[in-house]
Amino acid sequence: MDADSLIHIAKPEDSHDRLYPISMGRYGPLVALPRILDTYRRLGLKQSFFIPGWCLETYPDVAEAILKDGHEIGHHGYLHEDPIKTRGEQREWFERTLDAHLRICGQKPRGYRAPVYNITHEVVDLMIEHGIRYDSSMMADDIPYRLDTEGGSLYEMPVHWGTDDWPPFAHYDEIGYMMPVRGPSQGLAGFWEEFEAQYDAGGFFMLIIHPFLTGRLARWKQVEAWIAKTQETKDVWFATLDEIADHMDHLQKDGIWTPSVERLPYYDGPILGDTT
Repeated sequence: MDADSLIHIAKPEDSHDRLYPISMGRYGPLVALPRILDTYRRLGLKQSFFIPGWCLETYPDVAEAILKDGHEIGHHGYLHEDPIKTRGEQREWFERTLDAHLRICGQKPRGYRAPVYNITHEVVDLMIEHGIRYDSSMMADDIPYRLDTEGGSLYEMPVHWGTDDWPPFAHYDEIGYMMPVRGPSQGLAGFWEEFEAQYDAGGFFMLIIHPFLTGRLARWKQVEAWIAKTQETKDVWFATLDEIADHMDHLQKDGIWTPSVERLPYYDGPILGDTT
């Protein structure tokens, strides 16, 4: 739930005067989120929300409603900033967000998703340092796996753009994203195909939605109908990512399953090296 953080990080000099993108972002927490929470409540679902720290501070009532219904809130940067900064800047943004979680949510987050999935080695190190147990920003497998570094390890709940609502539904000229918006049925059809493939493989499906996009009436009507139908499908488990991390712990403890492992860093430095 990024709300209007996107315009403030993209246009910091005059974002306060750009009313159209502010209003579009505010639709997420103020209109779409209550609709989404109502659906989850009626269908008995618990889900994971990733919210920038600034959004927690700006919309604390929304965070309270999410937690009251038993959902998880994960770390998503402070102002949806690009994490690729200096090591000191990354730490400042990361820990500022942790402070917001402690003040607004009363606890540290258990998971992290990088804004725009742009995770760095430094952020992985910060997660391990602060006891965050999983990330959800990388794309190296179809199912959850493990990241290992010299400093420790954490779980990875893999994402990919084929299950993210930004490509089919976002049209955001203020940040230079000018793409044709698809109709609800057309835009969502690809997600259902992704689910069917994962279901056939006994795998992992994670639909990534932004409330200000998919929380719009026509789109959410279709999502709700799909969720209700999928709940009737055999052997489908709806869970928070933290619950999935718990499940991974139990499977390994009982000797039932061992996750694949990605070791970081992938490379020690630039591949081209010094080209001067």
